[in-house]
Amino acid sequence: MKAVVNPDDCIGCGICAQVAPDVYEMKDDKAVAGVEEIPEDKLEDAKSAADQCPVNAIVIS
Repeated sequence: MKAVVNPDDCIGCGICAQVAPDVYEMKDDKAVAGVEEIPEDKLEDAKSAADQCPVNAIVIS
């Protein structure tokens, strides 16, 4: 599965990078997916981070 952060929606709060640092990272005050594919053992953290995004900027597919 992949995580995509919409840079137009991202407000740079950093919650995703705190909840799932193995999947998301901050670059230039915006979150980005730091991995091409979400590792199986990090998928729940990635989904939790997406759910906690206050502007729903993260899509996991």
